[in-house]
Amino acid sequence: MDRRHHPLSRLLTLAGLAAGPLLVVGVFFLLPVSGMVAQGFVVDGRFAPGEVLEVLARPRVRRVVWFTLWSAAAGTALTLLLGVPTAYALYRLRLPGRAVLRAALLVPFVLPTVVVGVAFRQLIGEAGPLGGLGLDGTPVAIIAALVFFNLAVVVRTVGSSWESLDPRPAEAAAALGAAPLRVFLTVTLPALRGAVVSAASVVFLFCATAFGVVLVLGGLRYATVETEIYLLTNNLLDLQAAAALSLLQLLVVTVLLVVAHRARSRRAAPIDRRTPAPARPGRGDLPALAATALALVLVALPLGTLLAGSLRVGEGWGLDNYRALGTTGSGRALVVPVTEALGNSLRTAVDATWMSLAMGLLVAVVVTRRSRSTVERRVRAGLDGLFMLPLGVSAVTLGFGFLITLDQPPVDLRDSPLLVPIAQALVALPLVVRTIVPVLAGIDDRQRQAAASLGASPLRILASIDLAALRQPLLAAGGFAFAVSLGEFGATSFLARAEHPTVPVVIFRLIGSPGLDNLGMALAASVVLAGATAVVMLLVERLRVPGLGGF
Repeated sequence: MDRRHHPLSRLLTLAGLAAGPLLVVGVFFLLPVSGMVAQGFVVDGRFAPGEVLEVLARPRVRRVVWFTLWSAAAGTALTLLLGVPTAYALYRLRLPGRAVLRAALLVPFVLPTVVVGVAFRQLIGEAGPLGGLGLDGTPVAIIAALVFFNLAVVVRTVGSSWESLDPRPAEAAAALGAAPLRVFLTVTLPALRGAVVSAASVVFLFCATAFGVVLVLGGLRYATVETEIYLLTNNLLDLQAAAALSLLQLLVVTVLLVVAHRARSRRAAPIDRRTPAPARPGRGDLPALAATALALVLVALPLGTLLAGSLRVGEGWGLDNYRALGTTGSGRALVVPVTEALGNSLRTAVDATWMSLAMGLLVAVVVTRRSRSTVERRVRAGLDGLFMLPLGVSAVTLGFGFLITLDQPPVDLRDSPLLVPIAQALVALPLVVRTIVPVLAGIDDRQRQAAASLGASPLRILASIDLAALRQPLLAAGGFAFAVSLGEFGATSFLARAEHPTVPVVIFRLIGSPGLDNLGMALAASVVLAGATAVVMLLVERLRVPGLGGF
């Protein structure tokens, strides 16, 4: 037997490839999270697991958990209702400016959640265009912001699968007299079920762990598990209660990731990069076009209000708020100017991007190689799930876990400038992996076998086959990582030093400081950040491989 195909040899090779990412995830994710969760089980130096149940039985905690569940469920349902027809219109119909429209819908997903909260506050506040509706400070505002933030997940995940779907079965059903709705329910939807379930589970995850949106729009009255963890750690120093909620959140995240993994595995239809040509819109496509128009309005209205607010100066208009970005704000609200914070954000995002790309490429290679035994297949599936965990674990939990676990040699990194980019790289890692994995999985393994039979080494095969197919997807994954890192707020709010803040951190400080000048600066900084992410997302969309690109 060829040594390369021996089960033990393959497992050792698998372990060697996964060793680096496992070490990073173990030290910078599992250790901080487990250290944070352990706080709930240790009371006055003794092991007391019953204290966790006591915390979860508190009336306020029950209210927080219930609000988290029902608001996430409502946000997920509305996102699917709006996102699925929009995915059809933008991926299966021939519309002018499709790439620009898809990039526009991606912008909210990579915006800092605190910026999303500020944009909706400007829209529905007393002085906003929709102020008369009385939505400020209500669950409706929070759910609308969650739909705004997560719409891109459904559009991109379902749209990518829909784009590569063979249209002939649906055409045959229609030719036999089936109505459009019946064709969708009996032919198209079953083919898309895996993508829809995967998207729904991820959206529910993001809704349940939303931080800045709920922090800005909900305050203390409407708190989710995520914002409650922040309140308990940052304001009340009740680490035991925060750890109990982190444990509950970790269990829910694990279940949802298992559901998403099984849904992805059921999307077994082979990917054909020769995607069907988009069709010309017809009368039957009017509902999908209407949903797309509504989605674009939902995205444009808060961002337009944000832009208008940043240009508002007293009773007139001007660029004063943008010029003020070079100052520390009214009453010295900031330690450093916003322009300096922008430089910090860019440098940090660059470091986080190369870190997440290096780890993500190794992880993608590990989880997509063909398994030759049940044990090997299970190991790869377990590794895939492990590296997806940062997708939904509270960034607040991760950030605070850094502070309480990485404070002693040999991993005393509290003052290290790499701490923030490492945390941001872990947040971006799942998106990088999910961008690269479909491309590697779509490569015919017979190409690798043919190269190996001609004497090519594993490294030569990796370079000539895998990396050749990954040129554009790697750049797209890097764009995702850069945009996500640029706007990351949860973990960074704990880890960024006062003299080296990032833009999301200074925005939050500005909106919490008195004075209209500080609010204007916050709006201007939000527009700058939104513009930067929009440019990055437009480039990502241009680099997208047709038929691929689901989160």
